[in-house]
Amino acid sequence: MAATEKFIDIDGRALFYRVIGTGAPVVLLHGFAEDGTVWQHQIEALEAKYRLIVPDLPGSGRSGMSEDMSMEGLAAAVKQIVTDEVPGDEPFVMIGHSMGGYVTLAFAELYPDRLKGIGLFHSTAYADSEEKKATRQKGIEFILQHGAALFIQQTTPNLFSPSFKQENAAVVQEFIERYSNFSAESLVQYYKSMMDRPDRTAVLEKSTYPVLFIAGEYDTAVPPDHAMQQCHLPLLSYIHLLKHSAHMGMLEEQGLSNKFLADFLANA
Repeated sequence: MAATEKFIDIDGRALFYRVIGTGAPVVLLHGFAEDGTVWQHQIEALEAKYRLIVPDLPGSGRSGMSEDMSMEGLAAAVKQIVTDEVPGDEPFVMIGHSMGGYVTLAFAELYPDRLKGIGLFHSTAYADSEEKKATRQKGIEFILQHGAALFIQQTTPNLFSPSFKQENAAVVQEFIERYSNFSAESLVQYYKSMMDRPDRTAVLEKSTYPVLFIAGEYDTAVPPDHAMQQCHLPLLSYIHLLKHSAHMGMLEEQGLSNKFLADFLANA
């Protein structure tokens, strides 16, 4: 099914998003140094039953940066899209990968009545530890010194499990090439915003809707024990471990990822 491509204006800059499929609305938010195309395999699996709204977050893909690149600012940008695309007060499910999960949690804090379920796909409600902040700061310094392309080239392989990298080198290389023209300014702003974001475990504790956790056994960016430590907080949790994935389960284990998402959406 062909995607309908749309733009809305955010602070005088264009925000791009896709709408694919028919049925109950589902918003898919990509992560850091990605765009909405990262969900390609999930879109193909879900479009027959759901109306998928898939933005390029401000500063990614075909969307310009907004004036407010905080997690709350990104959530507000997504709110403008869903205000146009989801009529009235109809609740919907939002699934966020990595940084997209941080945006999802910010959205859930700001607009809880709009949601009937959220998914944290290789993501966490915890704030950055001091060690994680230091790692991000080193990333910022590298980007400023060497540029975004080299940063993505060097860091992207670490997002995949050792076996996937070995057996699917062409997929990893295509992923690197797809995002190698990323804006250095956007990446730096994302890192700063992630470092500044608060702990949002209270959002999970207050949730009246189900929460999906998908973790990767080999994920060093968001270790699987983070999901295990948080899954008791919501009223109802669905938790899944991808045993052959690191941080990119939607590519590394497409079939299982699609099944976990479809099962969750059918019950949300």
